[in-house]
Amino acid sequence: MSAPAHVLVLRPIIERLRGEGHEVEITSRDYAQTQQLLALHGLEHTPIGRHGGASRLRKAYSLASRSAGMLRFGRGRGFDLALAHGSNDLAIAAKTLGVPEANMHDYEYAVTQHRIGCRLARRVMFPDSVPLDRLRRFGVTEEKYFPYPGLKEEYYLYDFEPDAEALRRLGVEEERVVVIVRPPPDVSLYHRKSNPLFPKVLDRLGRDEGVQAVVLPRTQAQREFITGLRLPSVIVPPGAVEAQSLVALADLVVSAGGTMNREAAALGTPVYTTYGGRLGGVDEALIRSGRLRPLTDSRAVELQKRTAGTMPTRRDPALLVETILGTVGAQPLREEPHPVTPT
Repeated sequence: MSAPAHVLVLRPIIERLRGEGHEVEITSRDYAQTQQLLALHGLEHTPIGRHGGASRLRKAYSLASRSAGMLRFGRGRGFDLALAHGSNDLAIAAKTLGVPEANMHDYEYAVTQHRIGCRLARRVMFPDSVPLDRLRRFGVTEEKYFPYPGLKEEYYLYDFEPDAEALRRLGVEEERVVVIVRPPPDVSLYHRKSNPLFPKVLDRLGRDEGVQAVVLPRTQAQREFITGLRLPSVIVPPGAVEAQSLVALADLVVSAGGTMNREAAALGTPVYTTYGGRLGGVDEALIRSGRLRPLTDSRAVELQKRTAGTMPTRRDPALLVETILGTVGAQPLREEPHPVTPT
């Protein structure tokens, strides 16, 4: 697992694989809150390497180093299947070791990532809102492409129940308009363009006495910078938190990334995106359906208490497990229905 979102996506899949008697080993990259979240969810893991930072050269060096570490970890272990959510180090190691790999993604314009991961994987899994034609340039064929319905967030939130005390533990004044805020992924290659809108939105929220903005930084550098702004209406948690409960209990989410936007959509929380990159098929579909609102002006944010909840959409992760096991022709050890709770 090489990013915090991977912990959330893969946790229910790992639990079901282990519940069916399969042995699962987890590796992790030292990046953002990835390893903290693994600990938070009680998932033992083997750390291998760290993020290369914003430099393309250091990214390439770190990828080579982590791939070598993955090779050492996997050699002679008799692995039958590899699974990643966009982690290229695993894709390289699995291909070198001759281990079939299933690689999950949900954003088709992470070009550098897909040139490696999609080409090397035996099975590529995307939400069905991402058309195959956008993936063909990465070597994805009809035989390799396995779309799944809905959002990945709807699967890992299948059995989710929010922690009613999550806001209170952070000292949030719930009578105010509670906004969960996620900064842009500054070091991501697919998000190189600056995001001038996000600082303006943060400043507006942070100075509004009727707002309580909980900002969830991606890195320690972001945490220190945002804390240093001393905005009176902003709360910055001291470490990794279970963000899904915060999103479910909030009145509004404003995020410059992708995962938290889609978590809010899945949980029925109103959400604005300030994402500065090219919108992918998933976000395009959410915008068309009205579940995600693009924001281009900080003054356009509607700040109001949420009065009526929307029924979350939940999908059974067993469907993903079956698709993953199908990479090596394996069948699930027990049959289950795949109910969907509609929005």
